[in-house]
Parts: sequence; structure tokens; C-alpha cells
Amino acid sequence: MAERRYYEGLGRRKRATARVRIYHGGEGQILINGKNYQEYFGRQFDWRHVVSSFKVTQTEELFDVTVQVKGGGITGQSEAVLLGTARALLKYDPELRPVLRKAGFLTRDAREKERKKPGLRGARRATQYTKR
Repeated sequence: MAERRYYEGLGRRKRATARVRIYHGGEGQILINGKNYQEYFGRQFDWRHVVSSFKVTQTEELFDVTVQVKGGGITGQSEAVLLGTARALLKYDPELRPVLRKAGFLTRDAREKERKKPGLRGARRATQYTKR
């Protein structure tokens, strides 16, 4: 049996990492860690992140998608999937770059939680100053 051709994209957001594979010639099935994306992500807000790169490029029914995602929280994972799918679509067709760039799907959001510093309560929060 011949292997199906796929295009891979890596997406990261906060502590979440998503490895996305899109298979050309599918029915639009999206599996995340072996589950349907609507079953994996409970909120519609996160569902929209998963399918938005396909909607913007009008390629919803062209691909089957499998995603391995780990780390972080639910929203961070969904945004990592968004970046990964956008990068995989770019490997499939480089002509989609202006559409994906205009929608903001190719920009990596580098914000992460700042670590706690010694002598402070948190990353920047110090103990309250008392004059006397």
C-alpha cells in the first residue's frame, strides 16, 4: 500500500507544541491526538482556531488533518494548531502566503510566562514596603 503524500507544519504557542500533517485528497476530517477536533477542544472558540486557516484559503474539504499536540493549556494548544496548519498549507501551496499573512496566521506569538525571580513573590511582584 502506497503512503499518502502529506505536508507538515510545526506550530508553537506558550508551552504548547503542535505537529500538523495535512493529507491532500481527503474529506475534511481533522483528528487531534486521535480524537475529532470538536471532541478534543470543548469550546467553539477553540474550534474556530483549528479550521480558520482552511476557511481563509477556501480549502476546507481538500485535506485530512492529523495533529499531535502536547504541553500548555487548551487555548494555547488550539493556537499552536492554527500556526501549524498555516505553515503546512504554505508548504502545499506557496501562493497562499499573502492570504495567510494578511489574516495574521503566519506570525508566531512569542509571549510566554515570565519566570519567578528569587526574593520576589512572583516574576516582578515584591513584598510590600513598610517605612516603620
